[in-house]
This record gives sequence, C-alpha cells and structure tokens, in this order.
Amino acid sequence: MTPDAQEQHLFAQFVNGRDARWQRVELHVTPTALRITRPDGARIEWPFDSLRRAPDQAGRDGIVLSQAGDKLARLVLKGKGPAEQIAGLAPNLTQRPPFENLGRLLKWSAAALASVAVIIFFLVPVMANQLAEFLPPEGEKALGDTTFEQIRVALDQTGLDPVQVCDRPEGAAALAKMEVRLNPYSDLPYPIRVQVLDHPMVNAFALPGGRVILFKGLIHAAEAPEELAAVLAHEIGHVVARDPTRDALRSAGSIGVLGLLFGDFAGGTVVLFLANQLINASYSQDAETGADTYAHALLEQAGLPPSALGTMFQRLKDKHGDAEGIIAHFASHPQLEDRISAALAADTGEAPERPVLDSDEWEALRQICGEAPARIPEPTRDIPPLKEPKAPDVVPSVKKG
Repeated sequence: MTPDAQEQHLFAQFVNGRDARWQRVELHVTPTALRITRPDGARIEWPFDSLRRAPDQAGRDGIVLSQAGDKLARLVLKGKGPAEQIAGLAPNLTQRPPFENLGRLLKWSAAALASVAVIIFFLVPVMANQLAEFLPPEGEKALGDTTFEQIRVALDQTGLDPVQVCDRPEGAAALAKMEVRLNPYSDLPYPIRVQVLDHPMVNAFALPGGRVILFKGLIHAAEAPEELAAVLAHEIGHVVARDPTRDALRSAGSIGVLGLLFGDFAGGTVVLFLANQLINASYSQDAETGADTYAHALLEQAGLPPSALGTMFQRLKDKHGDAEGIIAHFASHPQLEDRISAALAADTGEAPERPVLDSDEWEALRQICGEAPARIPEPTRDIPPLKEPKAPDVVPSVKKG
C-alpha cells in the first residue's frame, strides 16, 4: 500500500447495533485495518481480514460492511470508488459465517419429520375412521352425490356434457334383479344405489353415501352375469365397511398436511398426488382385501360361485398385467394374483343353484346403455374363458374397483 493510501481518509455511516442511531464517522485506511473515529473521538479498528460484506437492502451505490463475530454493527460507505478499494483490501469479504447449531437444527428437523409422519400415518387414519362412524348418512350422501357429478364431468372427453347414466328399463330391471339376488340389505349402513355410466372404462367403484357405479366397459368385459355379480358384491363390501367415506376423509387430511409442507410450487400438485398415493396405498389394499372377503361370503350365501370374482380378475391380469416392484407401492389395490388365488380358494366347487340372470336378462343388461358389441364365441374349456372380448382398450384407473 502506498503512503498516500495509508493516510487516506474516508467518511461513512456507522451504527453499533445496540441502538438505532446512525453516526457519521471518519475512516482511516491503515495497512491492516479500517480505523473508525466516531464523533465523540472514540476509535474502533476493524481488521481487513474480519470484514464481511452485508446485504444492501436499499440497493445503494456503495458497500455495507459488517465484522466477523459482530452480527449487529454496520458500516455504510457510499460511492463505487470506496467500495472497490475496500473490496481489494478485504480478503474474506464474501466469506459466509460458520453455520451455528447444526446439530440442534438437524435434531429439530428430524423431530418435525417424525411429527408429520405420526400425523399422516397414525392420527389422520384414526381421525378418519372415527369421523366416518359419526358422519350422518345425509352428509355422506351429499358428499357422494357431489363426487359423482364431478366424476361424470371429468370423464367426458369433449368437455361439453357429463357422461350419461344408462337407464334402459329392461337393463335396469336386470341389474335390480342381480342386486336382489345378492341380498346384502341386512349388512348395509344405508340403502345403496347401483348405476351404470356410459363409458368404456373396465372398472367399478363405490362412493360415500351408498352409490355403486359400474362402467359400461366392465359389463361388456364380463363373460357371464356371475362375474358382474361378483364385482357388484365386492363394491357392496366397500359400502358395508364405509370405505369410500374413510378414504375421502383420509385423503383430505393427508393432502392438507402435505400441502402445508410443500406449498403451491411448480410440480407441487404431482408431488402431493404421488405422496398421497404412497401414503394411502396400504390402507386401500386392506380395504380391497376386506371387500373381496365380504364378496366371497355374499356370493356363497346367494348360491353363486366366489370363483367368478377370480375369473374376472384373471381376465384383467391377462390383458393389463399385475402391479410389480415399486409400482405396487403406488397401486390402490393388492396384486391381482393374490386376489385370484383367494377367490378360487373360497369356492366350494358346487354349481350355482340357478343363474343370476337368464340369457335374455343378461343381454338386456349388456345393452343398458345401447347396443352391446357382439360376443365372440370361444372354444369350450375346463375352466372359464379368460380372454378379453372385443371391448374398448382402456386401462382401468378409477379407485375402489
């Protein structure tokens, strides 16, 4: 440093951090430090290697300095020249302070994550189960009705009209006869309403309040009315256990907690959806297993073979495969192979007392939405046919089926 630089004087604004009073101070640039002379004559030295650049919230043309170890005191130099001069003398100007209390922060973070896990995996399911028991049937019905209308709109690819409910009288009568044959009424917490949507999806689901929805594609995919009755018995099992209401309450609680954590950021909706699917997969699988077990007993009570549920699942497995590996963790249903084995094991091997529908009634049900696709006869085999008929190639995606 030149002698001129050693004797150079600058002026700046200084605040000690203990009060809000700014002081105009004189700076002496020495070979090793900035010497600060306050109006009362007191002097303070800030060594160059202790200087740190502080954020300038005002965006001024200059530099704001602080000193390592002092979190409050600030020195403000105006002008580009002084700022560049100080920057050339202070080697650690941009060095960040050491991270303090890292261990404590990690402990608090772990405790926070554990708390969220307890809320999502324990408290939310427990509260959902309790609320489902006390929620009045009128509230469940209103929730199911609203959800049903939303689903009808969402499934319409044109965006013009909701998917239509199929109600041809002959088909509706056949569907009602199938429901009466199953005779689940003593188990139900409230009356059920079984409806068919005019959509090619091969699926079915139950909604809060006793709604059971069958898709046209599922009816056309069934090889026999006993298979459709088995699926209907499965969905009735969900209604008996009030699974749709529990799932709606549990999902709302989980997404609410996750939304508080992730907020509304780009891609946040996808993260919330995947996380919620992973969180609820085990609960949904338990519900599906319980509904399968109920269906086996209901079918046997009605004089129908529980294996019909297995043959329907086998056909879906042949067409769409099974959930394996990491995909299984995101699936809302157990693996089809396990469900098929359980249905076959529940079968007593006795022939049905009588068909659930005769051929005319079955054809009327298949045409409940309009003309059904022609059936393609298959060779007679020792086991029920497992190949998919000529139905629309749509992978099932709606929950609860």
